[in-house]
Amino acid sequence: MESPAVSQILYLLDRAFDGTEWHSLLGNLKPVTPDDWLWVPPGGRRSIRDIVQHVGSGKFLYHHHAFDTATLHWTDPLVDRWDVVETIPLAIDWLRDTHNRLRQSIATLDDADLLLPRPNFRGQLKETRWLIATMIEHDLYHAGEINHTRCLHHQDDE
Repeated sequence: MESPAVSQILYLLDRAFDGTEWHSLLGNLKPVTPDDWLWVPPGGRRSIRDIVQHVGSGKFLYHHHAFDTATLHWTDPLVDRWDVVETIPLAIDWLRDTHNRLRQSIATLDDADLLLPRPNFRGQLKETRWLIATMIEHDLYHAGEINHTRCLHHQDDE
């Protein structure tokens, strides 16, 4: 049985990833069309595909540093992957995989582990709960960015 705090963190992690259509990462990807996928807003720098690649790479990298050998960096081919975002379905499968890997590692923790320091991708030691909170916030932030980009493309951003 999961510890109470870990259980709550898993709930929040899953909710940010695939909880509601309005706020979650996958909820905001559902209405994205192939035409939206590569569109870059005027004056912008990245498409929804670029955002999704960044989110998946971030999940992979944060997990690798907090729960694995902490040897990879943003430019490593295992992290900087573009083959997995060629299409929306491929990208969603990859996001689910990176999310589930992170989730499984968190689920093995007990509440006391949340206070233990672990490395982030910059080599700094952070409390485990800080690293997890950052991943939750990362999903929510980029869910909004995806929604805004899609709405700009359809010119229906209210």
